[in-house]
Amino acid sequence: MSVSVSMKKNPVRVLVVDDSALMRKLIPQMLAADESIDVVGTAMDGNFALKKIEELKPNVVTLDLEMPGMNGIDTLKEIMRRQPVPVIVFSSHSTEGASVTMKALGLGAFDFVTKPKDATAHMAETARELIAKVKAAAECKLKPRMLPGVPPKPQKLPASSASPNKVVAIGVSTGGPQALEFVLSQLPGDFPGAITVVQHMPEGFTDMFARRLDEVCPLRVKEAQSGDILQPGRVLVCPGSRHMKVKRLPLGDIVILSDEPRVNGHRPSADVLLRSVAEEFKALAVGVLMTGMGDDGAEGLGAVKKEGGMTIAQSEESCVVYGMPKAAIERGYAIRVVGLDVMGATLQAICGRTGSEAGSTGRAVRAGS
Repeated sequence: MSVSVSMKKNPVRVLVVDDSALMRKLIPQMLAADESIDVVGTAMDGNFALKKIEELKPNVVTLDLEMPGMNGIDTLKEIMRRQPVPVIVFSSHSTEGASVTMKALGLGAFDFVTKPKDATAHMAETARELIAKVKAAAECKLKPRMLPGVPPKPQKLPASSASPNKVVAIGVSTGGPQALEFVLSQLPGDFPGAITVVQHMPEGFTDMFARRLDEVCPLRVKEAQSGDILQPGRVLVCPGSRHMKVKRLPLGDIVILSDEPRVNGHRPSADVLLRSVAEEFKALAVGVLMTGMGDDGAEGLGAVKKEGGMTIAQSEESCVVYGMPKAAIERGYAIRVVGLDVMGATLQAICGRTGSEAGSTGRAVRAGS
């Protein structure tokens, strides 16, 4: 096994764990494109990985989930128990792969990258994604799970025929699955607003993600389809590889999906959703940006504020990655800066107000930590 050596100061030290000899060769090649990253070792299974982590002290681990013997999930559990380190998991595009990936994120994995079906054809694209996530993982502070005592099968209320009093649009990326699970579990089943979500996630994974959220929170959660009605107590998650907008119609307010080009490098894009909610619902719009890399959603949050809606950014202290909220805060678009621990209570308070009260602007107000 060869170990790369970087002359750069404080390079990101990465351990690659994969039972495939091909992937143990390809992943270091992908990461070699960035001089600030050193692959300090590889491991072919979970047991070797745990020994290598203790020996090499990597900053980040890439972990295959489908390994013989000690599989990726068991390895991840041991990493988090023994010596927590940011882990980026590799997942297949299959339904089974999406399911185990959601489990890994719930156990504390930083993020995931899907294995390309044709490694040679999509290697450059996968490399860019992996490098960005490795560098973000190296800078993150591992957050403890925030879901103690959440009931596994909460009581669901029947769908309401009333119109929502507010439309909440949430944009989120890295760290989002755990953060959203926590926030939505804090909201009651009779929450008076409708909630729409853009989570940066590939096609096929968002349906599994929505099912997981539906299992753990009192709200009714589903992956959105064009024509789905915005209802109080309902959460619509944008499908991966689609954009989502909203439309006010005489017979009910709906979401519309499209295959328009990527925005800010993303499809789905939080900017697309937030701009649409701002345009259609004005002061009745509530824009939220939570943990994630990049600046997707910042200008959309600005559009919500301009139309008189309420805008919220998650606080730096409670983010896994502060990129998306930070971009909106620095541009002056966030009316409130809110810790994850009080995000649910904040949404309940806002959606209990009138549109004019919720839409009042001013200097950013910080709540929680």
